[in-house]
Amino acid sequence: MASNPDFVQYIVDQCSKAGDIVARKMFGDYCLYCNGKVFGLVSDNGFYVKPTEAGRNMLRNEDLRPPYPGARPCFYIEDVDDRDYMSALVKTTCSELPDPKPKAKKK
Repeated sequence: MASNPDFVQYIVDQCSKAGDIVARKMFGDYCLYCNGKVFGLVSDNGFYVKPTEAGRNMLRNEDLRPPYPGARPCFYIEDVDDRDYMSALVKTTCSELPDPKPKAKKK
């Protein structure tokens, strides 16, 4: 089941204090970026954040599960209505994620 675009936009808005948040559709669901770094997914109308130690320390309750069959487990965030919390979680998570690799130049 694909995610509802309105829900995806709601998640983007809720995380917006963390930086430039972008959602890109991939395989029926959405990959989420903050300032160019992939930090999470919206899959089947659920919000998932890549696991990091700093993010784990901020969680209100830890729920680690894969966003889709065969995926690595991520933090499932059930309470998506607290904008300050969500933005802080995204910002903290991204601080521990590596910078994106530069794209190869076309010949």
